Amino acid sequence: MDKAILGRTGIEVTKLSYGAMEIRGPRVWSGRPIEDSEAARVLEAVLDSGINLIDTSLDYGRSEELIGKYLGHRRHEFVLATKCGCRVVDCGDHDEVSHEWTRDNLMRNIDTSLSRLRTDYIDILQLHGPTVKQAEDGRLVEVLNEIQASGKVRHIGVSSYLPHLPAFVEWGSFDSIQLPYSALEREHENWIDRASETGAGIIVRGGVGQGEPGVGRGSSERWSIWEEAKLDELLEHGEQRTGFLLRFTLSHPSMTTTIVGTKNVDHLADNVRYAAMGPLPADVYAEAKRRLDVIGRTALPV
Repeated sequence: MDKAILGRTGIEVTKLSYGAMEIRGPRVWSGRPIEDSEAARVLEAVLDSGINLIDTSLDYGRSEELIGKYLGHRRHEFVLATKCGCRVVDCGDHDEVSHEWTRDNLMRNIDTSLSRLRTDYIDILQLHGPTVKQAEDGRLVEVLNEIQASGKVRHIGVSSYLPHLPAFVEWGSFDSIQLPYSALEREHENWIDRASETGAGIIVRGGVGQGEPGVGRGSSERWSIWEEAKLDELLEHGEQRTGFLLRFTLSHPSMTTTIVGTKNVDHLADNVRYAAMGPLPADVYAEAKRRLDVIGRTALPV
């Protein structure tokens, strides 16, 4: 599997990473039930397949806990990214999640995450979607730098999107920037280049359009773009739509890695197989972008 350097961190990561939100369980965000044994199988398969970056968050249900329980003894084998700014409230049969952008909450978050993940450091601690004003008012970069100086975190990042992304990119404060991108969601396409130019590593989420409706979490509205652009005509014999989307994402020259989540070992194996094929052929990539441009699904200007 191809690897790349995650910007100024200097860390070499696989271009396919694992997004651990899918093992969150049913208590948050309409998560699906998952047995511990099922989580153990998929997490072990992630590392056994060669993937070396796992992305999670404090508010992803049991995700951090399960990673610590089943991969804590293999901590040296992978790069660990989690997110902060989160609040989780136990409401009996479910958890309510929100955000609190204060120093005290971020300090609580990092200690909770370290305990759940059964580790003494996080490779990348990311702000989980604040607005620019929230980040400024809470002096959040200063707080992240304070946590980093303590040794609990090695690098700092932000998970964001338009319209907040440009300011975070221009600050130049973050070692990594996470943003949504795929052939079905091209708004941030040029921002990947711009963010990369600052020295930040680029972590793409949603790189397979969240999966086809009925199989993954992708919506019919999002996947209607595929139909409108007639992208089926570009598939190789036997190629899956999600495989094509993954390779489209991997074709962006400035992306570093894309996190793809699943609770299914077979789906994980498919993702690894397509990632191992690398980017799309240049002519196919160009034609896919042309077709998407024709229907108005194009990159926004920087």
